[in-house]
Amino acid sequence: MLINPIEIRPIVIDIKIDTKFSSRYITPPQSEEIDERYLKYSDAKKLAKNIEIEKNIRHFFIINGTFIFGDFIEALIVEKNYLVKRMVISTLSMSQNNIDSLRNLIDGDFVQKLDLIISDYFFSHEKGDLIPYMYQELDIDNKFQLAAAGTHCKLCLIETECGKFIIIHGSANLRSSSNIEQFVVEENEQLYQFNLEFQENILEKYKTINHNIDSHFKKKSLRGNKLWQVVQAEKEKNNA
Repeated sequence: MLINPIEIRPIVIDIKIDTKFSSRYITPPQSEEIDERYLKYSDAKKLAKNIEIEKNIRHFFIINGTFIFGDFIEALIVEKNYLVKRMVISTLSMSQNNIDSLRNLIDGDFVQKLDLIISDYFFSHEKGDLIPYMYQELDIDNKFQLAAAGTHCKLCLIETECGKFIIIHGSANLRSSSNIEQFVVEENEQLYQFNLEFQENILEKYKTINHNIDSHFKKKSLRGNKLWQVVQAEKEKNNA
């Protein structure tokens, strides 16, 4: 037996709802995700061009999700035409764009030595992708060292041939996050040396490149109390 199809029509009911009520807890609006192709290097370049790095002068910035922090590092060095004797970066994560940016600095003879510390979480999740790419692009003429440890630090230390000791620190990782971030740029040798000391301890213990032989190897990274004990032990040894 054939049954004629039933036509279903939506019924729209105009209901008046009183929205004037108080609530202690509210749901925040959804943050907009920004595609990386819309993130502009020119923003970082403009900022780098408009600041002066002078002794014991601190610049504090609030940035939005359209800003790639790694691009600012490249832009600052290029715009100021710094010859960087050594740069130490500690970041939780990074992108291929960041790796390419660092490669630009090496190829342009802006950076003579680059030390990079990443989280062991990022290392383990990217060991089949970005980590090999990082070795391929940055391990040039023993200028590069990579360490992986249980660290959440976000630092960039820059020592220039002209005698500047620049430290950049804040909430931002190298890559974009579509989040509001804050960071500080200052020329401060005392603060630079303070941070360099414990970053060097991490680099020494958790490096992944053996510069004495032409190959790569991985050391097991440490976390938590064991990592902190290494940092403190090296500090006590230096003060002895």
